[in-house]
Amino acid sequence: MTRSEQRGSAMKPFVMNQHGKMVFPANVLGALDFSVLDTLDQFTSVIGRDFEAKAPTGADILARVESGAYPDRFTLLRDLGQNLYWVNRYVLPMFDKRPTRWRDVPRHRTDVFLPLLTPWEDADRKIAAVERGYGELPATWDAPAEDRIFALLFDVFRHKRHHATELPAIPPTVGEMLARPEALTLVLPRHDPDYRVFTFEEILDADEEVPELEALLRWAKVLHNQYPWQRADGALRPVSTIGDDEFVIAYHPRDREVVAFIDRVRAAETDGQRAAAPPTVSPRVDARQPVRPYPPVRVREAFGVAPKLEALSVVRGEHICTNADVIRNSSFSWSPMSAAEISAKTGIDQRCYSARPLEQLAFDAARAAIAHSGRAPEEFGAVLVATCTSNRLIPSIACWLSGELGMLQTHASADIVAACAGLPYGLAEAVRQLQEVHRPVLLVCAEKFSDKIGSVRTSRMIFGDGASAMVVAPAEPGEVGDVQVLQTYASGPASEVNSIIWPNPEFDNDITVYGPEVKSLVRRYLAQMISELDEQGDPDSPGRSLLESIELIVPHQANKTMIVDLARKAGLAEEQLYFNIATMGNVSAASIPIALHDAVGDGVIKRPTRVFAPGFGAGAVGGYAVLTIDPAIIAPEAEPNTAPGIAGLLTPIATTSDDVRIAFGD
Repeated sequence: MTRSEQRGSAMKPFVMNQHGKMVFPANVLGALDFSVLDTLDQFTSVIGRDFEAKAPTGADILARVESGAYPDRFTLLRDLGQNLYWVNRYVLPMFDKRPTRWRDVPRHRTDVFLPLLTPWEDADRKIAAVERGYGELPATWDAPAEDRIFALLFDVFRHKRHHATELPAIPPTVGEMLARPEALTLVLPRHDPDYRVFTFEEILDADEEVPELEALLRWAKVLHNQYPWQRADGALRPVSTIGDDEFVIAYHPRDREVVAFIDRVRAAETDGQRAAAPPTVSPRVDARQPVRPYPPVRVREAFGVAPKLEALSVVRGEHICTNADVIRNSSFSWSPMSAAEISAKTGIDQRCYSARPLEQLAFDAARAAIAHSGRAPEEFGAVLVATCTSNRLIPSIACWLSGELGMLQTHASADIVAACAGLPYGLAEAVRQLQEVHRPVLLVCAEKFSDKIGSVRTSRMIFGDGASAMVVAPAEPGEVGDVQVLQTYASGPASEVNSIIWPNPEFDNDITVYGPEVKSLVRRYLAQMISELDEQGDPDSPGRSLLESIELIVPHQANKTMIVDLARKAGLAEEQLYFNIATMGNVSAASIPIALHDAVGDGVIKRPTRVFAPGFGAGAVGGYAVLTIDPAIIAPEAEPNTAPGIAGLLTPIATTSDDVRIAFGD
């Protein structure tokens, strides 16, 4: 097991600023979790992807200005911002810059560094071109706002003294610089320790009417803070010429994980070789078909105890994150995209986020479902929680939930990690438990993605927070029950199995989605599901297929555009499908039950209706349930729990600016 595999992932919560707007600090601060990086190659790969891949150089900007490539001020401002993030690509994640009097700089410490710099070529021409080009370009949306942003960015750009292409990933220590007396570093004749920088709150509270400009203003404030000195005074000088009362910019590691990473890199260099990335667990093999197919489970024929659905509750995240909110939090590592383009690409207009921990969402949903069922907690024989976003291992959420609900003992309380197939997996296990316990089973599907996304754009566009709970009870003798057919799948080609990963050390332990592989697994599973339904007979009408008996399809709410396209290719009409993804986003395990709830609320389900509910996703899992949904089982929308004692037992999630400042080492 590698060091990065042994370490847990840090949560990256959103913050509500003083304007009531949602802010994702991880998108602009440039922080990295160095505990997941083992080698210099891993680090430079991350920097190349996040800071370099989309950032223009000064020469690129010059060429675009002189060729008239910029259509408006926004495109130039965005290039300036990405260029300056690239200039600071190693410093932002690793170091604090501290102007320090030369006589006070420690010479022999291994954790104090100096920037080794090269003069900026053709600087005057590039600076003049940007200033002239901006003045000649038309405003894009809001001229005064664009001027304010330009003033911040250009003041940094025009006083940048050094070339940025050849910066070392890890700068030399002071002692190493002194061993190279002609090495150049930035020198200041004086320094004002009260030089104005933006507070963390001021960065969070950046406020512009145009979302794209708000994002740029936040970038500009972060970049301004990277140069907390009188910039016009700076000059590149050999270290041998620095006077005792002059100032240099000392680099100090942001935290102990940065120090430990540098130590690992240097230890590898001392051993005479650059540390290699850890090998894969095992060589890849070709995926082979099972020896025989797995038939769907026809519930009435397979089990003696018929499952009856008694309650279905939902809990939504209490904060709405619109596509405009996503754009106002654009990361410097993103390509340009508008709110309308997100809607067109995903079918999502907004998603719900919650400041509540995952456990609280699950508790609130469970309590509402139990209340609607009319049952008492001691009547339940099992508690199942389907989730793929829990950072709790012991006790499991299901065991924790059992205790919080006052269940002294259950036959089984267990978590199920089946991602977007959480409902079919959970229902399948609930029906099996019914056969043993002959008493109700509580199934909770809950997810909290908002603090596990970081600056990964695809994940930020798609995922949301929420929970749902179902009470699955034994039907009365003679009743046929509400679940007709169940099916679950897992695995596939390794590329599909690893198409959605969390935590992903290659992306700062954020959740990542590889679109083409996800589409491939959805296409494979959906075709298999439709084929099975067509081959299976309707248990209530032997003369027709199960597919013909379906009245409504409520799929996992993954990506409406993708699902509709694949459904058409599988022979399904868009009118047969119900979506609530426009307002909820993708809530993985909770997406199908929340959509079932909303289908009743929207009047799509007005009477007991046979529904086909397919799910597919991370781990190359898949599955479906064919079940009857009666509007009578729908519980009133659950309100956030305020019972004393609950919150204190939960792992706290940072949602205040003070907590986030600590989390990001500011």
